[in-house]
Amino acid sequence: MRRGCYRLELLHRERLPVPVVVVGNITAGGTGKTPLVIHLALALRAGGRRPGIVSRGYGGNRSHVREVTGESDPKVVGDEPLLLARRASCPVFVGHDRVAAARSLLASHPDCDLIISDDGLQHYRMERDVELALIDERGVMNGWTLPAGPLREPVSRLAQVDALVLNGTVVPPAPTFADAIFLMRLSGTRFHRLDEPAIRCGTSGLAGLNLHAVAGIGSPKRFFDHLTGMGLAFSAHPFADHHDYCAGDLQFTGDAILTTEKDAVKLARLPLSLPVWVLPVTAEASPDLAAFVLEKINGHPPA
Repeated sequence: MRRGCYRLELLHRERLPVPVVVVGNITAGGTGKTPLVIHLALALRAGGRRPGIVSRGYGGNRSHVREVTGESDPKVVGDEPLLLARRASCPVFVGHDRVAAARSLLASHPDCDLIISDDGLQHYRMERDVELALIDERGVMNGWTLPAGPLREPVSRLAQVDALVLNGTVVPPAPTFADAIFLMRLSGTRFHRLDEPAIRCGTSGLAGLNLHAVAGIGSPKRFFDHLTGMGLAFSAHPFADHHDYCAGDLQFTGDAILTTEKDAVKLARLPLSLPVWVLPVTAEASPDLAAFVLEKINGHPPA
């Protein structure tokens, strides 16, 4: 009904003075949007654009628009925006109202010439130029919308997006609605110490240890499968997405804890009895997703 009201112009959409690229999904929970946003921001910068990122800041205090820096408190800005600010090399603003967040970003960083909206597919008040929808290995599951199923919107919503991005081994919904399909994979083989990031190691430095793997992301299994694929043995400890950790959650007996970058921004503030090793991951999308976005924005293939 809300989408229909925007389509009939009963509700007002707002156009920003720069192009807007939305990275989202139709399923509840994480599908890999954060690493894809990082990848896209870096690739667009390499292509000569100056992107900024807006996010709702789930898990933080979203009542006010604010800029996120690498030193922000995840309890205030959210865990994903903090990770974006540290990895994406561009301005990041959060707020419940993404339009207001984008306008504040552009006012503070007038050289910004493109906005990436993290998880903004259903934020219809903000006009967008490109829509990218992610689907992970879980697919659309039973295909029903909330509360009967996992979908924020019906599968037919994919008929309006510009491209599907398939994270992992995914069978796209039939029929395939999008004009373009991109394949995404996450890579990461080197860990760094949470307390001393300059200290790094590969799997050989962790083999044979009594390890505990901790993940509070949309799909903890994806992280655990990645570790298993690296040849590591560990005890898995899944938590809910955006889990607010306390020291009691991590009272393990063993040699070390393995975790994701997203979890690490919250664990860094806790007193921990075991060393924590963080696994950064990098998203890769093929064919060239940034070139596709630039073509959509510019109206012709990039030079």
